Amino acid sequence: MHVGLFIPCYVNQFYPQAAIASLQLLRKLGVKVTFPPKQTCCGQPMANSGFEHLTQECNDLFLQNFSRFDYIVAPSASCVLHVKQHLHSTVDPALAEGVRSKVYELVEFLTDVLNVENLNARFPYKVGIHQSCHGLRGLGLAQMSELNAPSFSKPVQLLNMVEGLELVSLDRPDECCGFGGTFCVAEEAVSVKMGKDRITDHTKNGAEYITSVDLSCLMHLEGIIQRKKNAVKVVHIAEILNSTW
Repeated sequence: MHVGLFIPCYVNQFYPQAAIASLQLLRKLGVKVTFPPKQTCCGQPMANSGFEHLTQECNDLFLQNFSRFDYIVAPSASCVLHVKQHLHSTVDPALAEGVRSKVYELVEFLTDVLNVENLNARFPYKVGIHQSCHGLRGLGLAQMSELNAPSFSKPVQLLNMVEGLELVSLDRPDECCGFGGTFCVAEEAVSVKMGKDRITDHTKNGAEYITSVDLSCLMHLEGIIQRKKNAVKVVHIAEILNSTW
């Protein structure tokens, strides 16, 4: 299989180490990976702000960059969900539909396509998982706690393969962090309070690191952590799964 590595713009600019970890991890697992260098924003910020009608050039460029691959994989649940639900073409709707069906979030790809059962990874720390809303409720990466249904979690499934890692239990395992894209700008006070609550839940339960499938959530939490001079750190799940500490 040939995978196109989709790296969202904010990951490229602020967390390139997560992009590198994603690339290295996929190659370790025997996947042929290509990073299209001309890729840019998928258009999610504009669409979230009510300007989806201005995203067609983003859609066209995404199709140019990624339509040739067997799969498209990204370390960002929110951007993957946006592409899955909103990528369209005024010239070739069938092409856009086909590409939407090939886009996967990294954890989803590892569990559902590669069926990974073993990882040569080590991360000897106590880790709390932040279930991002887009990953949890949009992509179905884990079971929502309010449902009376069998529990599952694809991130937990993979993290349980990491030597030395201890997962901590949270009081509210799938609470929103308050980021919400443009919500954190429009409703700053509410957003920050929600972020503080998520950090407190992790720290009171002993987490040394907070991980997630969404770096946008981690970016929001990291900003609050730095302002409060909290000792807990954030790390994208790809960095843990690729770690050999």
